[in-house]
Amino acid sequence: MKSELELFLNMMAAEKGACQNTLSAYRTDIEQFLLKENIAPEDIEPSKISEFVRYLSEQSYAVKTINRKISAIRDFCKFLTQEKILKTNPLPDITSPKSEKPLPKFLSTEQIQNLYQTALAHKNKTFNRIGTVIMLMFSSGLRVSEAVSLPLSAVNHNKKQISVTGKGNKDRIVFFDDATNRILLDYINDTRLSFLKNKKPSPFLFPSKTASCGHLTRDAFFKTLKQLAVECGIFPSLISPHVLRHSFATNLINHDVDLRSVQKMLGHENISTTEIYTHVSKQRIIDSVLKKHPLKDFSIKRAEQ
Repeated sequence: MKSELELFLNMMAAEKGACQNTLSAYRTDIEQFLLKENIAPEDIEPSKISEFVRYLSEQSYAVKTINRKISAIRDFCKFLTQEKILKTNPLPDITSPKSEKPLPKFLSTEQIQNLYQTALAHKNKTFNRIGTVIMLMFSSGLRVSEAVSLPLSAVNHNKKQISVTGKGNKDRIVFFDDATNRILLDYINDTRLSFLKNKKPSPFLFPSKTASCGHLTRDAFFKTLKQLAVECGIFPSLISPHVLRHSFATNLINHDVDLRSVQKMLGHENISTTEIYTHVSKQRIIDSVLKKHPLKDFSIKRAEQ
């Protein structure tokens, strides 16, 4: 018989459309809680959750991480209550720590261009492939998990658009430009062939000879991205797969693309998630103020001596 945790994870996958990364995070967080407090799911009570939250704080876990773990336990307890494993939900009285939303890290357009141009011109085909992914992500706003697992059939070169199945199995259409289309076609006709296992056909745009999933993995992409950053003179700590997505969104906002359009391209369910990208560079604010200030054309006429 499957454990309560396995049943919960199966429910999250089937009914909520949770992706594999989300399910792994749920498993890790809930198992940590149950093992730390040495309790079975049917014995969960408010005091045990409070003790666990206190432990996380004492161990200097980030507020964001603590809240994620509380959220996982909350969903698990809700499931246990619905399944009559718990008589009452023990979590409603637990208060989540408050934290300010940090502004997302992003790279300038010049830095992104330097990354993919360096990668595409590299002698190593692994870097050529990463350069194609970077250009595609910066052109379309794809999540790294969406980009690396993209089916070859999802790309429409004539319409320059991609059909994406994102979080929660929600479908959306994203677009890319002519330059990205040319790079994609060059990659498909040349570099991609080097990553086909035994030269057999693959359904993925970015196939892998070694990964069990059959396509380039997020971890492999991240590792090569860090190496590329060093070659381009960018501190590795400043870059991650998600920074590329942040850079795409920031670039659109800085070029006055409306928030709703950015929301649709990013696949955000709530516009409040997209609003974090409304920050703009200091120089853009300064330029805007100087250009539109009512005294910009004011000049002082000096009296004749």
